[in-house]
Amino acid sequence: MSADLIHAGLGWPIAATLAALSFVTSLMTVAFGIGGGAVMLGVMAVLLPAAALIPVHGFVQLGSNAGRLSILLGHVHRAVLPAFVIGAVIGVSIGGSMVVQLPAGAIQLGVGAFILWSVFFQPPSFMRNSAGITGVFSSFLTMFFGGTGPFVATFVKAQGLDRMGHVATHAALMTIQHALKIVVFGFLGFAFAQWIGFIALLIVAGFAGTVAGRHILARIDEKRFVMLLNAVLTLLALRLIWSGVSSMTSG
Repeated sequence: MSADLIHAGLGWPIAATLAALSFVTSLMTVAFGIGGGAVMLGVMAVLLPAAALIPVHGFVQLGSNAGRLSILLGHVHRAVLPAFVIGAVIGVSIGGSMVVQLPAGAIQLGVGAFILWSVFFQPPSFMRNSAGITGVFSSFLTMFFGGTGPFVATFVKAQGLDRMGHVATHAALMTIQHALKIVVFGFLGFAFAQWIGFIALLIVAGFAGTVAGRHILARIDEKRFVMLLNAVLTLLALRLIWSGVSSMTSG
């Protein structure tokens, strides 16, 4: 495999940075059940071409969540899966029929606003209490903005599971959602082949982070982590919004 195929033309500094981030964010999500995908999305939105952001991020998150699921499979709360699958199929189908090639500035602005919303607001109670509605709504939004993990995590939290059950069930639902999203983007004609080496690099790094994160699952101060995570996500979101507005006004 040539070097260009591995870093997808982005160059090794960017590829290495995102591989390291994939490790850290996967560790973060295993340890706390939240945050990794949103941080990854925020940084990728700055470093990747806008047209590749949502499908490439989705494929990387598919690998990350599938790896997490594989080592925590026995802890999945399976009762919520059927309704979520049905809702997710509906959501990605509607989103896939509407998604268009948005300008780079609009994508940055939308992703930034979406991340801010996920930090400071919760989905309404009717969504938090229904696997089907969560599947429809989050899967529709993921076709446009990608980072719907916090929405799904809110629903999983409402199930009252222990830490292992929360992380495992969240991984299962996100694996389903991202797999469906990748299928839809494939049908829409996105050229995954030119990104496959880069995606594989990030998935391998993410799985290493998953394995490491499992060993620190219950050893970190969760309250302080959440405060730090929200601060990082807010800064990333504001950076994206500024870049998006600047791009749209200068264009």
